Amino acid sequence: MPEAGLIAGSAPAPRTRWRAVVTFLAVLGPGLITASVDNDAGGITTYSVAGSNYGYTLLWTLLPITVALIVIQEMCARMGVVTGKGLSDLIRENFGVKVTFWTSIALIVANLGNVVAEFAGIAASLQIFRVPVMVSVPITAVAVWLLVHRGTYQSVEKFFLVASLFYVAYPISLAFAHPDWGEVGRALVVPHLSSDAGYVGMLIGMVGTTIAPWMQFYLQSAVVEKGIKIEHYGYSRLDVIAGCVVTDLVAFAIVVACAATLHRAGLRIETAGQAAQALAPLAGRYASWLFAFGLFNASFFAAAILPLSTAYYVCEAFGWESGVDKKYGEARQFYWLFTSILVLGGLVVLIPRLPLVGIMLVSQIVNGMLLPFILVFMLLLINREKLMGRYRNGPWFNAVAWATTVIMVALTLYLVAIGIRDLLA
Repeated sequence: MPEAGLIAGSAPAPRTRWRAVVTFLAVLGPGLITASVDNDAGGITTYSVAGSNYGYTLLWTLLPITVALIVIQEMCARMGVVTGKGLSDLIRENFGVKVTFWTSIALIVANLGNVVAEFAGIAASLQIFRVPVMVSVPITAVAVWLLVHRGTYQSVEKFFLVASLFYVAYPISLAFAHPDWGEVGRALVVPHLSSDAGYVGMLIGMVGTTIAPWMQFYLQSAVVEKGIKIEHYGYSRLDVIAGCVVTDLVAFAIVVACAATLHRAGLRIETAGQAAQALAPLAGRYASWLFAFGLFNASFFAAAILPLSTAYYVCEAFGWESGVDKKYGEARQFYWLFTSILVLGGLVVLIPRLPLVGIMLVSQIVNGMLLPFILVFMLLLINREKLMGRYRNGPWFNAVAWATTVIMVALTLYLVAIGIRDLLA
């Protein structure tokens, strides 16, 4: 017998459709936010350099990158909904305290370097508007601290969702660039391969900037704290897919905008800040301002999320209370960890003549060394019948997930080798 409100062979009744929309909006958040933050200062820099230095030739990587991101993020969200536990909790319970301890240490080191990169992005973006570093970084750090300490999970999530909307700055910047859409379409579907060392390194960077260890921990913790129930998991999966698609559309806009302007003019850059400055004479000052605003928004966004993700997984690993909804007295370790990472990241950027590029490189190496272990842990966990029951991976999804993991591991290990070589050079 058909469900109430439905007529066999017909479309759902309006009331049922509206109920579905309201439920989706209530579930929306963790997937979209996590994927959006993936386009942080480091990601924007990678895509800007790819477009300016290699034109449209790396666009084809965005399609398999989007598939890989969806596969990995979907597994994390599913584990959070089914088990009601964060990834650190599950690793500790299933693989032991020692493994969890060393994983936590590596994640703290990597995320500290990532937070430094976000504050460097904040400083670079606001310098375009003539705001000095000694003003922009402290004020931003205080604003992030107040947002998390004074807010609830719902209010903080709403702020992050609004911040996600401002990534539209990049598609708007793209409109000023006037690319050759025929050339863009061909580059998107026809793979371009080259043995050039710089091209290979950038290709790996495009993949490596997409799936970072912190993302898996934050997404699963956010799903758990939001309290998403198993009957609503279909909407949570849609949230994850939407987030992955939107974030790679933003990446597409950045690559194309830089390729259509900077690459066409023969300009090569090293940072996203340089990209914003260089766009002014080529695409107009409004395009430059939008690009700089997008960099600030992304860096501010990530400067809040990365310390939060650190606090989440360390507290879960050691069984401490965690969560933005908790008061300070209920989760002291959580708030101390968040504050410490935030303050240290901001202070490092203020040190004169500090080798920020070297610090970021070390953090990327640590991320690369850690990612294969995290992906394998996830796949072992999600295939445990006692843990996931009928929600464990099926044969086809498992094949895609393991293939994605093997490719990511191979590319990441190669990236680590290149990073270590450059660091020792």
